[in-house]
Amino acid sequence: MIRRYIASISTSILKRTCAAAAVLAVTLGCSSTKPPNTAAPSGSIDESAVLAQAPTSLLAQNRNKTRKSLSLPSCAQNDAFTESINFATQASNLAQSANSKQDWDEVAALWVQAVAWMQAVPPGSPRRAFAEKKVIEYMRNLVYSQQQASATRSQASRVSFSSDLLNEQLELYLSYVATVGPPDVLIVGSSRALQGVDPKQLKQSLAQRGRRGLKVFNFSVNGATAQVVDFQLRRLLKPGHLPQMIIWADGVRAFNSGRDDRTFNSIVDSEGSQLLAAGIRPQLPSDEPNVIPACYRFPQPCANNNFRKAFTSVDQPFRGGQDAQPLFPTIKSLSSGTGILPVADTQPLLPPIQSLSSGTAILPVASNAAKYELKPIAADAATQKAQLIPVSRRTTVAIRQLNQLADSIDSNGFMAMSGKYNPNTYYRQRAYVSGQYDRDYENFNLGGKQAAAFNSVVAFTKARKIPLIFVNLPLTDDYLDGTRLRAEQQFRQRMQQLSRQKGFAFRDLSQRWPGRNDYFVDPSHLNRFGASAVSSLLAADSSIIWPRPKSSRSDG
Repeated sequence: MIRRYIASISTSILKRTCAAAAVLAVTLGCSSTKPPNTAAPSGSIDESAVLAQAPTSLLAQNRNKTRKSLSLPSCAQNDAFTESINFATQASNLAQSANSKQDWDEVAALWVQAVAWMQAVPPGSPRRAFAEKKVIEYMRNLVYSQQQASATRSQASRVSFSSDLLNEQLELYLSYVATVGPPDVLIVGSSRALQGVDPKQLKQSLAQRGRRGLKVFNFSVNGATAQVVDFQLRRLLKPGHLPQMIIWADGVRAFNSGRDDRTFNSIVDSEGSQLLAAGIRPQLPSDEPNVIPACYRFPQPCANNNFRKAFTSVDQPFRGGQDAQPLFPTIKSLSSGTGILPVADTQPLLPPIQSLSSGTAILPVASNAAKYELKPIAADAATQKAQLIPVSRRTTVAIRQLNQLADSIDSNGFMAMSGKYNPNTYYRQRAYVSGQYDRDYENFNLGGKQAAAFNSVVAFTKARKIPLIFVNLPLTDDYLDGTRLRAEQQFRQRMQQLSRQKGFAFRDLSQRWPGRNDYFVDPSHLNRFGASAVSSLLAADSSIIWPRPKSSRSDG
């Protein structure tokens, strides 16, 4: 059982972060090669007819070359378009029979090569416009291959903590620590924190203010209460995996001891929790697999082209801004280029969610939808809300099915949501649930088990000299009806009192943007624009004494 438990935490996450960089690292350290431009079986793809024999890779000739050698003005004489088609053909052929994680990893590596060579088609070439479209197709196929590798690993996992998202986040966090060390700043909380504090934006904003090099990770989990956070910090993580500072971002719902804490109850009843009780913590494999990687070659940089600029600016931060869009849309239809792998359409990254889970939000679960009477929609939101008749009993509220969202979490544990809350359209498909019938506020009580868990976390962090900052995240006016507003006021007063008594920091942002619906994806969850704004606010808070970077290793 112990071996299966340890094996269930795989190394796949490492291979899902920055695929091109990963293959570059493999290339520099490989010991054998196979010709990447070998012709594919006839009839597999029309483009396979475009074949050319390429010279031996400069990287394969001398693996001891330093990174500086990549910027030498020495151009490969083979045709970039032809090389790309060859790699795409190999990827497509292998994907037809891939049935293991290793197979899909190799498919992904081939798509990385196909992308790199297709992108190397010169800007002045008549093939360039066509090549740019192929790059987009190949990138989508790369993402699909990575998803297949991940799905193969997930299906093999048998021991868990009965929470899909906690399992995903734990594996990612352990892989992050194994790669770059513990973060300097760790974000914890429920789905509101998962979507509401962007680690990369916080890191960038701090760097702009002279706090460079800090590593930030978001280890939030849907449905997390104070008890769940206490479990994560005190029982789940090793002392050596703890950060220098903790930002606990959430709200009053996580502290109501009167509600049924189903997330925590399922975690403590899980097989993973039983192993923890036996003194066995989850860990990643300690040894690299004994597999000889294939050697690939990338396009060599040429004089006076964009490759030289890319190598000299690799450390510059990405400044996408609030208008930056996700790189990959939803994978649905089939590609006409390589014929077998899904590619994206023009839909949003995540499809509309109909079946809802039991997280924390104000949406009714699908099974309760028929119990609401929806009258004709009014033109304005206030009138419209008044015409939505709530049920006369407690309602389980939710947000999304977790297994559909795991792939949307980035390498720092953050889930970016791009939708914008619009009351005029939001309640056409969702019934309005008032705080009176919201189970998250049922038997409202700020004492009890959740208060005990919070006090435990405060004492734990204080004993280890880890600064704790609690951030009460923003909410919309639509969400704060009479019941919820009274709960917020009690919570705010309670936390202000406790912060003075126990020495943690409390930042109240609950009513910072009550009318900024464009900062929210639903009435109580921030979207990526709101998350960016919250992260910038925290970085600008002069009263927060941020730690110094503990190591020079960067998380990218």
